[in-house]
Amino acid sequence: MKETYSVFRKYPTIEQAKELESLLNENNIVSQIVDNIAPVDSSFSGSTLQNQFEIKIQLSDFEKAEKILDKNAENLIDLVDSNHYLFDFTDDELYEILLKADEWNELDHKLAQKILIQRGKSIDADLLKALKRQRLESLAKPEENQKPWIIAGYIFAILGGLLGIFIGYSLWTSKKSLPNGQKVYSYNEKDRVHGKNIFYIGLILLTFYIILRVIAEI
Repeated sequence: MKETYSVFRKYPTIEQAKELESLLNENNIVSQIVDNIAPVDSSFSGSTLQNQFEIKIQLSDFEKAEKILDKNAENLIDLVDSNHYLFDFTDDELYEILLKADEWNELDHKLAQKILIQRGKSIDADLLKALKRQRLESLAKPEENQKPWIIAGYIFAILGGLLGIFIGYSLWTSKKSLPNGQKVYSYNEKDRVHGKNIFYIGLILLTFYIILRVIAEI
């Protein structure tokens, strides 16, 4: 059975993506670099992605890849000098790095732990697991406030335009990748039902209008 590739990391530059690709290749992990500039989903959620280059690997390689990056960060952490910007972060800001590990590189994540421990804070595996679980639950939540797109979708669908079909299909089927490689629907069940209805209404009416035009030209 063909394995599924999922987003493992995202970077703002191609150089960073290629650096990770090289490290993974050295450890016999096949990866793909995907340019996700201006994805469809971002327009619906109202957000703009800062990370534009995705590294995708097979789901079965996620655990191995995480260990490789963790070991690589461990090897580099002693080379960090005291002028590193994280030393100026407050405890709360450092804890936020631990919570939102997917938004930071592995070295920053490791360094945040080291600084907090130096400041007398208790950081252990159970805490890190709890923070990771909390982050996944937060990211898995459906995007809110799709009402404007739903209204626009119905209007364009009734008019028989392709835009209505496009909006409906996106609301109905769009998924997002979580840091652990899992994919979940971007929108809640209610909005997805609207998306499905919009898609079929638009498809049916577009077909109907095309038939009318053909008949009129006969």
